[in-house]
Formats: sequence, C-alpha cells, structure tokens
Amino acid sequence: MREKDEEFSKTLNQRVNHYFKTENRTKHANLEMVIKTIMMYSLFLVPYFFIYAVSNPYLAISLYALMGVGMAGLGLSVMHDANHGSYSNKKWINRLLGYTLNVIGGNATNWKIQHNVFHHTYTNIDSHDEDVRPRFIMRFSPHAKRQWFHRFQYIYAWILYGFMTVSWILFKDVVQLMSYQKTGILKKHADTRSAWMWLICTKSIYYTYIVVIPWVFTPLVFWQALLGFFAMHYVAGFILAIVFQPAHVMEMTEFPMANSNDHIEENWTVHQLKTTCNFAMKSKWLSWYVGGLNFQVEHHLFPHICHVHYPAISRIVQQTASEYSIPYHSISTFWGALVTHGRMLYKLGRPTV
Repeated sequence: MREKDEEFSKTLNQRVNHYFKTENRTKHANLEMVIKTIMMYSLFLVPYFFIYAVSNPYLAISLYALMGVGMAGLGLSVMHDANHGSYSNKKWINRLLGYTLNVIGGNATNWKIQHNVFHHTYTNIDSHDEDVRPRFIMRFSPHAKRQWFHRFQYIYAWILYGFMTVSWILFKDVVQLMSYQKTGILKKHADTRSAWMWLICTKSIYYTYIVVIPWVFTPLVFWQALLGFFAMHYVAGFILAIVFQPAHVMEMTEFPMANSNDHIEENWTVHQLKTTCNFAMKSKWLSWYVGGLNFQVEHHLFPHICHVHYPAISRIVQQTASEYSIPYHSISTFWGALVTHGRMLYKLGRPTV
C-alpha cells in the first residue's frame, strides 16, 4: 500500500508539472490575478474613504460592513497566495503582498507558522493542526474532549464564526506569538525581536487608521466607530469561516492521529486527499471571490501554485486519484457543503462521536 501511494504521489506531480510545461504557463499569478488584486483592494479601500464623505452614521457603519467583504476577499485571494509563495516567483513580491494581512489587522508571521507549517503539514490532526485543535467552546475533531454544550454547537457555531477575525486582532496574535516564542519555532522562521516590534507597530497603525482617524475626522462618535469596526470584522470572520470549515470538518473527511514521533504514518499526498474536501467546483464567481479555496484539495496538494490554475489541475488530480482508487472528496454546491458541515458539527456534539 505504501509503495502504491508513493507511486500515486510521484505520478500526480509529474502530470501536473507536465501540464504547465506543455501549456507553457507559469505556476504563479497571471493578468487575471493582478486585476483581482486591484479589485479586492478597491473593495476594501473605496468604502473606507467613502466613510469620510457621508454624514449618516448608519450608512458609515454599512460601509464598514462592506469593507468586511473586501477584507475577506483580500485574505482569501491575495494574502493567502502571497504567504504561500505562489503569487510570484519573486520573493519580495510575495513578502510585500503577504503583509496584506497586517494591513487588515492580522499578523503574517503568525499566519505562516500556523497555516503553512502546522495546518498544511498535519491537516486535521488535532494535536498539531490549530484549525481543529480543541477550542473548548467548539469541537472540530472526534479526538477532542466533548463538553455537554457541544450538542448545541451545530446551532451556535454559525453565530460564533463571525467572531473569528475579532479574536485574531484583539488577542490571538499576541497569544500565538508568545506560544511560538516559548516552543522555539518562532526563531526558525523570524527574528524574535523583529517579530514583536513588527506586530506592535502594525497593530498600532491598524487601530489608528481603522478606528481612531474615522472617529476624529467624521461625525461618528467613538462607540459608532467601534460598532463599524465590529461589523466589518464580523462580516469578514463569518465569510472566512464558512469557506474554510467546509474544507476539512466534514462527514467524509478523516481525522487521523500522529504517532509518538509526530510523524504521519500515511503518505502525505494521500493524507491531504483523505482530510480535505472541495465544493462548488463549477461556480466560477464563488471560485473567483474565495481565491480558489473551494478547490481546497488542489490547494493542499500544490500550495506553491497560484489559485487561478486550480480548476485546470483539478481534472488531473481527479483522474489520477481515480486511477489509484484514492478518495477525492467534493460537494457539488456551496450550500450542500455548508449543510454537510452542519451535520458534522451535530455529530461531533453527540456522545457517540
């Protein structure tokens, strides 16, 4: 079985590489991606500047909410590729656009450790993957301890999802950086002192331009500026959550465990296919907005390839997986994926799972 899986992995990589060679295409961003980047930044920045042109506080708060749509779009379509190094073959461009996350309140250093290192290496392994690691109030893995209130998580999860980015910018980034420093992984990826200085400086700039300056230079009183800030992050958090959660916390995905040496027993490529799920693969508008992350299987297999190429290489992945009798999980619609995720939340809240 191990030899078969290794052969599958080798064949798949050869076929994908052959596709880019014969089609004479770059694995990085193309003109479509550049245009999308401009549009996503515009969706975030244009409503921001309109806040200074309106006098109605409710309209201003609505503009903040619209910024949340742009914020999620920037995270899904621009920052994500850049911090994976797939946006450009030039490191400085990836690094520059990767700091888009800092522009919208997050921290690129933390994200690359949590997402690139832990999530992509140990997908759905709750002892390492922070996306499914026990969170007390939510249970995303059958290996996590079940609390009595988890029986209701299929109901309250949809409300809590909106708080995702709020928690990031208020305290999670600081807690994470402290944790990464304590375990020693931070110094493997960044200078510790610079990482802390960069976090403090970018957070200060972010709070200043997103809350303080609108409060000072618009008719908004402070609580209204804070409400707008919350509305923006709630919209962004909800969008991000309903895109990422159906990719892994699903009825058909597996939740393996690492061995005592923190190694994955299974072939890494096969592991990604068994723990990941696609959805709405025929929806071009959804794929455009979510940065191709509805093709989550292809993203996990080839994170170094820009997402604009996922629809094309998905056909190669499907065919190869079928030839080797390896599962390729996919839900035909976005709504179907959300329903399936909801059922999984329900099951994880039951004592038998």
